[in-house]
Amino acid sequence: MRPPEVAVVAVAALLLVAAAAAAESAAPLPAALRLERAVPHKGVALEELKRRDAARHRVSRRRLLGGVAGVVDFPVEGSANPYMVGLYFTRVKLGNPAKEFFVQIDTGSDILWVTCSPCTGCPTSSGLNIQLESFSPDSSSTSSRITCSDDRCTAALQTGEAVCQTSDSSSSPCGYTFTYGDGSGTSGYYVSDTMFFETVMGNEQTANSSASIVFGCSNSQSGDLTKADRAVDGIFGFGQHQLSVVSQLNSLGVSPKVFSHCLKGSDNGGGILVLGEIVEPGLVYTPLVPSQPHYNLNLESIAVNGQKLSIDSSLFTTSNTQGTIVDSGTTLAYLADGAYDPFVSAIAAAVSPSVRSLVSKGSQCFITSSSVDSSFPTVTLYFMGGVAMTVKPENYLLQQASDNNVLWCIGWQRNQGQEITILGDLVLKDKIFVYDLANMRMGWADYDCSMSVNVTTSSGKNQYVNTGQFDVNGSARRASYKSLIPAGVVTMLVHMLILGSGSRR
Repeated sequence: MRPPEVAVVAVAALLLVAAAAAAESAAPLPAALRLERAVPHKGVALEELKRRDAARHRVSRRRLLGGVAGVVDFPVEGSANPYMVGLYFTRVKLGNPAKEFFVQIDTGSDILWVTCSPCTGCPTSSGLNIQLESFSPDSSSTSSRITCSDDRCTAALQTGEAVCQTSDSSSSPCGYTFTYGDGSGTSGYYVSDTMFFETVMGNEQTANSSASIVFGCSNSQSGDLTKADRAVDGIFGFGQHQLSVVSQLNSLGVSPKVFSHCLKGSDNGGGILVLGEIVEPGLVYTPLVPSQPHYNLNLESIAVNGQKLSIDSSLFTTSNTQGTIVDSGTTLAYLADGAYDPFVSAIAAAVSPSVRSLVSKGSQCFITSSSVDSSFPTVTLYFMGGVAMTVKPENYLLQQASDNNVLWCIGWQRNQGQEITILGDLVLKDKIFVYDLANMRMGWADYDCSMSVNVTTSSGKNQYVNTGQFDVNGSARRASYKSLIPAGVVTMLVHMLILGSGSRR
């Protein structure tokens, strides 16, 4: 069922604002509020964005070969703001001669795949103001197709990420088919080719490096993947399985088995993404739940303004149907169904007396003329070991409209009928996150992601490099955020991938 458009939701909220103003003459509000981000009549509905979030748990995985030991540094573009981009992406160079591809940064999946030529249903333009490319194995001098007899295909078959029919000969291409919950999907075959990347050494010098990697070559896309508004060239998975970039680079001695990111929360977005361990004061760590396909943490309780909520902790226990996942491919955050009402009620009860509450299209919203930090409570998530994650108001609220007064709505959504909590970009932004797979732990700290960071090198000699401010010199394909989104494009992605025959990873 398609819900009303965002523009309609915003207008309804503004009418409620105006009504509240008329009823309260002591502190009158304007008859209408000016939208901070214009959402024209073709805007995408908030409920539609939530549907996309719930339907798009992507799975991708890739591997690298060779290179110079050090920190692999990737540029970051995009932002968490759903009225600007709603996703973060990076650039990878593949093939000989090398071509550059924009790929979404996805910690909720494992495979790297890019659009290949020819391709059925693949978009040829993007509303993100980027030039889309396609990869042609026949045009690369170093490309080779992975066959069903290849050990790497055998490994992918075991995890459900490859398809080889029983009638296929050993020389048949190793294929894949990914189907998403919204009915969209992609299929193709695996290839091996050269990937070029930038390595930061212990002397803070950068080196151009390359490695042979296996990645997916998509020759068919369907459903929402065919739409141009949020199109990129593919997906770059940072999962922890055998074929992931982190695992493969580590096995080859190229980089440590750890990666880190710091995603800027400003409208201009960007940030830091490195294969290496960011080392900054204030980082705290909690164990990763072992033997899970995603990055699961042991969430134990939630507090609002220091008061722990009356939520049964068993709601957060990790199982096949429960748990807490950290996923950069999710724009919003989703709370376990049983935890949502206590969370929203606690926020509403703790806001400043000057804040006025209203409900717009089922969403809890607030009107205030004061700063968000002084008007709303701080939320704290407590994980195993008593480790706390501070969640500021900007990390659980979405700004809908502004003038002298500002309309804020709770951006965390109810995971309807499920006891799975997903911490997406809304929570992850403006924080360092370290995925330490060698020690099966995850760390974080609040941070200004426009600043550089110290990152350990893979030498193990306690050396540090200053990174996070590097760019690809002279790149003509860098996105321009001032004109990033065409009329009404609002992108929110969460992954809930259903693989192949429909079984969920």
